[in-house]
Amino acid sequence: MFTIISPKIHHWANRLLQIVVVALFLCSCSSTKYIPENEFLLGKVKVNSTTDVPVLSDLLPYVRINSNTKWQETVSYKLKGRKLSAKDSLRWMSKAYKKWGEKAIFYDKQQADNLCNVLQSFMNNSGYLKANIAYSTKERGKIMDLLYTINPGNLYFVRNVSYEIADSAVNSLLEDNDMFSRGLKGGTPFSVEVLEKERQRITSYLRNNGYYKFNKEFIHFRCDTTKDSQMIDVAFILDLFQANSDDSPSPHKRYTMNNITFTLPADKSKAIRHSVLENNMMLKSGDFFEEQKLQQSFNNFSRLHAIKYTNIKIEELIDSAALNAHVDIKTNKSSSISFLPEGTNTAGNLGAAATITYENKNAFHGSETFSLQLRAAFEAITGLEGYKNKDYEEYSIESKLSFPRLLIPFVSPKDRIHVNATSELALSYSLQNRPEFHRRVLSTAWRYRWKSNYRNISYKFDLIDLNYIYMPWISSTFKHQYLDNVTSRNAILRYNYEDLFITKIGFSLSYSNNRQALRASVETSGNLLNMASRAFHSEKNSQQQFTLFKIAFAQYAKADLDYTYGLPLGKHDAFVMHVGFGIAYPYGNSKILPFEKRYFSGGANSVRGWNVRGLGPGKFYRSDGGIDFINQTGDMKIDLNIEYRLKLFWKFNGAAFIDAGNIWTLRHYEEQEGGQFRFDTFYKQMAVAYGVGLRLNFDYFILRFDMGMKAINPSYNTNKEHYPLIHPNLDRDFTFHFAVGLPF
Repeated sequence: MFTIISPKIHHWANRLLQIVVVALFLCSCSSTKYIPENEFLLGKVKVNSTTDVPVLSDLLPYVRINSNTKWQETVSYKLKGRKLSAKDSLRWMSKAYKKWGEKAIFYDKQQADNLCNVLQSFMNNSGYLKANIAYSTKERGKIMDLLYTINPGNLYFVRNVSYEIADSAVNSLLEDNDMFSRGLKGGTPFSVEVLEKERQRITSYLRNNGYYKFNKEFIHFRCDTTKDSQMIDVAFILDLFQANSDDSPSPHKRYTMNNITFTLPADKSKAIRHSVLENNMMLKSGDFFEEQKLQQSFNNFSRLHAIKYTNIKIEELIDSAALNAHVDIKTNKSSSISFLPEGTNTAGNLGAAATITYENKNAFHGSETFSLQLRAAFEAITGLEGYKNKDYEEYSIESKLSFPRLLIPFVSPKDRIHVNATSELALSYSLQNRPEFHRRVLSTAWRYRWKSNYRNISYKFDLIDLNYIYMPWISSTFKHQYLDNVTSRNAILRYNYEDLFITKIGFSLSYSNNRQALRASVETSGNLLNMASRAFHSEKNSQQQFTLFKIAFAQYAKADLDYTYGLPLGKHDAFVMHVGFGIAYPYGNSKILPFEKRYFSGGANSVRGWNVRGLGPGKFYRSDGGIDFINQTGDMKIDLNIEYRLKLFWKFNGAAFIDAGNIWTLRHYEEQEGGQFRFDTFYKQMAVAYGVGLRLNFDYFILRFDMGMKAINPSYNTNKEHYPLIHPNLDRDFTFHFAVGLPF
């Protein structure tokens, strides 16, 4: 039998066959087949020392030979090998791979020798003047490993420090301010870094005390070693001023500020008040020049949203020790409008939302930022019986006015400018219509935000955050089934469907660097109102609660801590650990936390073996297997996560994770049986999940797909449900999450 295949079909069949062949090739062929002869892939690069020395932990940045990742060793060079790329039948595949693959790294002897010299210099500069560095190679097939061995020798120490200051005025200034005694001392371990810090310290001090044209090149050191000793005598030498080698040395000039002028765009709509510019310019006429004030001025102007960029030009007056400053300011476009559509998915209910935002970055010509945001959302709700409407609608309006300075009574404007702070007034109104009820939320807040000048720490203080929750309509069906029915679980429900005031005061801080991040916050509500109510002997309602305008107010305290630590494993991979803890306690005027302040567990940023709000509290069990959005909330939360993140290829990253955690109530509620926190049982109620994930990293945002499986389920009816790790069931234990951004 003969079969005739069209050329087009034959082409795609041949292409499919090539893909299958390449896939089999990647999985089964020799990993060294296509490496050129007499060349080796670079494998492991290690550094060992014959003795333990502290500076070895600082060596990592100096080991600049990048070795191949495991992915590269098993895949990259197979497609990037010179022989393979020459094969016509697979050239299209090789070209495609080059667009997203990683280039294989080969062993280079000259580069290995250079690194040996770099390590030698590092050890010498760290005070180990007689250190010896050598390296050896080890072949693993066509892979070459490198092992560097360091013999540090003895560490040298500073014995005596002397100062030779040629400029008498500079010498007097340093002596009068006790600068010499604060610096380098005898007995200090010798290193180039220590000398450089001393050099930088004196330079910085002088440039912040009028010496505008001083730089560290005017300082050098003379170091004398003693025979058969590990002690060094150091002479600190500060030369006279000399602009170039042809000029005669002269004393350094100490400059004062003269005129300070500002240049703004001619467009008056973009103008900024002169008083605002003066307050943010830290250099003042008549004062000595200070470099740190110049930098602070740049920082102050960069915080003003109305300003696009700033150029400050310092001009020296001829035959004078005075400086003029010309501040050239370019401003941003004052107003902008943005539109953001989005898709929504709440517990399987699909919908859409849209947000329109208007922003003015120079509302009152003082770089105040005014924003107005309008949002509308719609979701089609499924699974509800006995209700007239089937849709969810939400409309909200939020306005914010942000001032780029600290607005606080009894503090002068001169003192406020030294704090890198903003003050914000916010007002919002939200209208939510569900088939079961209608809900309105009116909020207003006055808050401060500021950053530390020396560390990666930012702060937020909510001086007052007032929320009024109003329930204008509740469906008779919902009211009958849940709120008025004494046999149903309704204590938490009833409390969260009544009108309520929340008057919050809160403080939070956040810290982050390349490896770790910390967020902590505390807040309280209702304390001042409760004290006033007691002082004036106010009447209570039928629930024995004090009221404000006949509406009960919430009283609680809440604290949250969130910590993430990342341990790099090579160039792209990392091992990341996360701990999240939160606790809130209702007291005084409240026996139950407001729904907005309660904790939930499960979801893309929690224990990923469970759906959002699908876990807890404690061992609380719902026999129908559904999710109880009201009763599956708590007063306390623990999240423990570990995740291994690795780069795959192109924009694709992978992850493997283990999550643990749960939520609990601090009080006993009959409708949340098994949900109360107890020290002797809580560890038995920790849920555990595991899984893998895929990330698409587009730099400015990350798309995340996580697949989680339950391992230990604290809410169970049978032993198989308790330990899904041993008795897995995909229909019961598997959860898929789609999210934007990393989980922690």
